Amino acid sequence: MNATAQGEIPPRATTAGNTASGRGGVSGALRRLLPQSYLILVLVLIVIVGALVSPNFLTVRNFSNVVSFSSIVAILAVGQFYVIVTGGIDLSVGAILALATVVVALTLQTGVDAGIAVVFTLAVCAGFGLGNGLLVVWVRIPPFIATLAMMSVVQGFSYIIQSSSLIYIQNQTFVTWFSDGRVLGIPNPVMIFLFVTVAAAIVSRYSTFGRRLYAIGGNREAARLSGLPVNRDLLVTYSLSGFLAGLAGLVAAAQLLQGSSLVGRGSELDAIAAVVVGGASLVGGKGNPVNSVIGVFVMATIINIMNLVGISSEPQLVIKGAVILVAVFLSSAGGVERISAAVSSLRGKRRTGP
Repeated sequence: MNATAQGEIPPRATTAGNTASGRGGVSGALRRLLPQSYLILVLVLIVIVGALVSPNFLTVRNFSNVVSFSSIVAILAVGQFYVIVTGGIDLSVGAILALATVVVALTLQTGVDAGIAVVFTLAVCAGFGLGNGLLVVWVRIPPFIATLAMMSVVQGFSYIIQSSSLIYIQNQTFVTWFSDGRVLGIPNPVMIFLFVTVAAAIVSRYSTFGRRLYAIGGNREAARLSGLPVNRDLLVTYSLSGFLAGLAGLVAAAQLLQGSSLVGRGSELDAIAAVVVGGASLVGGKGNPVNSVIGVFVMATIINIMNLVGISSEPQLVIKGAVILVAVFLSSAGGVERISAAVSSLRGKRRTGP
């Protein structure tokens, strides 16, 4: 019996098969790699453009300003990511951020210890997040409507508590914790958002809770029929979003040295945009918190470059919207895969010829 009859592959066939397999392996690897790495490539490209158009871009002071500016939105984006990955959305985080500044400022003004003021503020904000979860889970109001209504409620509470006057913060311990302090030379706001991002990444990738959230976003009914605690996980998710919005509010309050119901207006949209730019799908089940934070820096760096070159606010809005649309196409709309498939199709047609 010859080698072919025994099931062995002839040498020429082996070589051709390995070559085809190698090509397919490289092509497949690129298709898997591009959707994951495109955001880093985009950020690097933006940094290069910034360095070319402005001599002040690659300076320590400018870099510090961008990171400090982004820290608040980055914390919001992590909380927003958890909600979006379940197929929901939280429009109340900007209002909760403002409420946190008012509550902590008023609490500190009464002479309460900074630690107690922080815990109380975070508990209040998590409570409003839990309220969002109850509206979504038990009252069965769509997340968009529920959180939009909660945004109005929280804004009203902020106005009532503030009583039409700014509440100034003079507690140096609190300011050191959330603004002026440094750890290993790194400002505390940066350390806070780094800790939140790393913790979120670990939870999303390695915990059963994180995997359940992806399952809920992929197919909530299938997750429920599989025995997953869908309602409980959604309550925890919205509470976590409120908690992180409160944490972002503490950082904002320490930087501004005041509590104001006007702080954070529009920040919920910035957080949503960052999560979407980071590749998360608004229908749920896709994305990761690290990319959401990178999305924050992509948007912040673009805005920083436009400010450095003197572009006015109106064109900035146009450019910002265009960037979001392109990012959504490349990530959520499967743009990278579609472009890769189109390129492969063109190559195939050139090889076969007319």
